[in-house]
Amino acid sequence: MALAPRLDLRQSQTLVMTPQLQQAIKLLQLSNLELSAYVEAELEQNPLLERDEAGAGAESGEAAAPGAAEGETPAAATEAAPDAEAADNAAAIDNDGWAEGDFDDDGERVDQTNWRQNSGRGDFDGDDRSVAETVGRERSLREHLVEQINVDLTDAGDRVIGLQLVDLLDERGYLGGALGDVADLLGCPRERVEAVLTQVQRFDPPGIFARDLAECLALQLAERDRLDPAMQALLANLPLLAKRDVAALRRVCGVDDEDLAEMIAEIKALNPRPASAFDREVAQPITPDILMRPQNGGGWIVELNSETLPRVLVNHRYYAKVTRNSLTKDDKEYLTERFQAANWLVKSLHQRATTILRVASEIVRQQEAFFRHGVSHLRPLILRDIAEAIEMHESTVSRVTTNKYMQTPRGLYELKYFFTSAIASSAGGEAHSAEAVRFRIKALIDAETPQEILSDDRIVEILKSQGVDIARRTVAKYREAMRIPSSVQRKREKSLMLST
Repeated sequence: MALAPRLDLRQSQTLVMTPQLQQAIKLLQLSNLELSAYVEAELEQNPLLERDEAGAGAESGEAAAPGAAEGETPAAATEAAPDAEAADNAAAIDNDGWAEGDFDDDGERVDQTNWRQNSGRGDFDGDDRSVAETVGRERSLREHLVEQINVDLTDAGDRVIGLQLVDLLDERGYLGGALGDVADLLGCPRERVEAVLTQVQRFDPPGIFARDLAECLALQLAERDRLDPAMQALLANLPLLAKRDVAALRRVCGVDDEDLAEMIAEIKALNPRPASAFDREVAQPITPDILMRPQNGGGWIVELNSETLPRVLVNHRYYAKVTRNSLTKDDKEYLTERFQAANWLVKSLHQRATTILRVASEIVRQQEAFFRHGVSHLRPLILRDIAEAIEMHESTVSRVTTNKYMQTPRGLYELKYFFTSAIASSAGGEAHSAEAVRFRIKALIDAETPQEILSDDRIVEILKSQGVDIARRTVAKYREAMRIPSSVQRKREKSLMLST
């Protein structure tokens, strides 16, 4: 066949990930905090988007992203014809920050005494902060230590060394650097740095400036006048204490069981992280995305938490008013692009809320036994089970369950919690959830007595008698994941507790 140029017509189909689809997928996997930050950024850069403060989108004739009603999917976004005249009714503000309503009929400014009382002083003299704003904040660890350095260290050079040691403290309150490096940096003898360290180690909180755990505990015991030779021997053998090797500890400390138990109790009463009382970070509470509660007459009510749903609307009135003016081609393209982006964001937020509600409702349906009877009835579940039930892709379910939480009658759970692997049944019946098996293992260990400590092999036998086909290495893996010591360590620990 001769080679010659020719024209061919071909038709094909391809999947294209449009920017709008990418945005919808991105919104789906965001947590409520990340979603709020994303919407805030869109509000700043899109002049046609507004926050629906009162949720009055239907009354103002603007499209809003609604939340879900009780037991219902979110309503579709609504739009109405724009009203351009409403935008002209806003009060004009002059350069001095006064509105038209602040003047009388003669053009004189009205007395704004009440306004000043509510909004603060008109000048900048004095402090107008409220009592809540002026409440003393907690001091940091550095401020607490610097105050003691200025009082207890009279020599200026020693104060400089003390400040350098403060800078070397880690989050636990331990000294992180070498004393030789401090001496080289400040150009002073190492002995002087050690002398200053001895002084600052007597500061509050007890145990501060320690170089390791044993020294931290020793400093606290010395303050209580309890650092005797037996206690020093115990601190020198902390690995034996971690292993619960009571016999070895009695031998190295030269004490009987009763004295050893008292010494261990004193050790447990100490604070291994002396800096923990300062610079505390306030834990942010988790806000659930889904709320679940029992329904009268049986069943469950699953609804979205309206507090986590950002409500935004498209300002059609402003768009209509601006487009009536003579605009350049670039301006018209910009407004059209912003208008389409705003409408797509509203639609994406609605679709996200609907998808989350569908997935959560199906999870509740399939894990109903868990909500009624507890974790021992948690059934094995994978993403494919939910995806097939609601006719969605498995990746969509994965994105929905990422960083989403549901408030249930049994507590607050991440949606990922309800997806667990399956462990076969020894009797050939229905498989068991891995989480439920872990719960059984923990319950067996919690119920054991010092005289009868269950080994991993014994736990396997008990579980198999209950219809759970599980291997010994799996029991050991689950036990270690729950930070439960081995049977030997548990026997030592419970024997020690029994002796006290």
